[in-house]
Amino acid sequence: MKLTILGCYAATPRTFTNPTSQILEIKNRIFLIDCAEGTQVQLRKNKIRFSKINHIFISHLHGDHFFGLIGLVSTFTLLNRTTDLHIYGPKGIQEIIKLQLRLSNSWTNYGLFFHELESNESEVIFEDEKVLVKTIPLKHRVYTNGFLFQEKAAPRKLNLDAVQNYEIDTCYYQKIKNGKDITLEDGRVIENDKLTFDPIPAKNYAFCSDTAYNEAMIPIIENIDVLYHESTFLQSEENLAKKTLHSTAKEAATIALKSNAKQLILGHYSTRYENIDLFKEEAATIFPEVLLADDGKSFEF
Repeated sequence: MKLTILGCYAATPRTFTNPTSQILEIKNRIFLIDCAEGTQVQLRKNKIRFSKINHIFISHLHGDHFFGLIGLVSTFTLLNRTTDLHIYGPKGIQEIIKLQLRLSNSWTNYGLFFHELESNESEVIFEDEKVLVKTIPLKHRVYTNGFLFQEKAAPRKLNLDAVQNYEIDTCYYQKIKNGKDITLEDGRVIENDKLTFDPIPAKNYAFCSDTAYNEAMIPIIENIDVLYHESTFLQSEENLAKKTLHSTAKEAATIALKSNAKQLILGHYSTRYENIDLFKEEAATIFPEVLLADDGKSFEF
């Protein structure tokens, strides 16, 4: 699982920082999460192949999280894309993008599918044989979701030496990898753990931006491997966090602690601060396993 931060600062773009967008590579899938201004340039800088992006997840309809979307959709057309593109986001996102396409007479030459969200409960919005994606309802000034990306458990790994030792026919190999015990011709039952190795544990990732402090998300992200949680402000500006329905670094760390997260990544910093190391220092007083997102930075888990 690899996370690439394309942008992680709040509000307006600057020449040296970008608003929210990131790429999650999981089980050979590439998911784009939020799409602020400058996302296309950041994708180029980080050598992410446009053609590999088939699913885009938009958390909410504030500009610093989706104003780059129409540009990316249009560029896909210029690149003669033919693969379907799926966009998951709040109700209204289809109207916004299609209006821009209609007024500019720039219809796509590929399938463009919108999956509009309006539930205030967590729901599955994407699933295939390897990955499942759920919404994480957040608390912000407009309807907002985070996203939980979960790897599905891999099959058990065949212990070829053990299987051959018991002279088990190859036709049973898939059954063994699926976790089943095997009964030999002489009636002996060979337990699966004697024939297989444990697979690499499945991992999961939660993206939570933007939101006020919200303990309602904790049951959804409990025991998460990696939690990205917004930390727009330091605790010294707690009053601004409450007013704008954002979080402080200390509050993000508290959510990580209460959800028993293994790793916390902070982001969505207000540009009022000159040194983002202050966010880590504050969060670490509550939750020690904290990392700082920054534009162009990648994390592998």
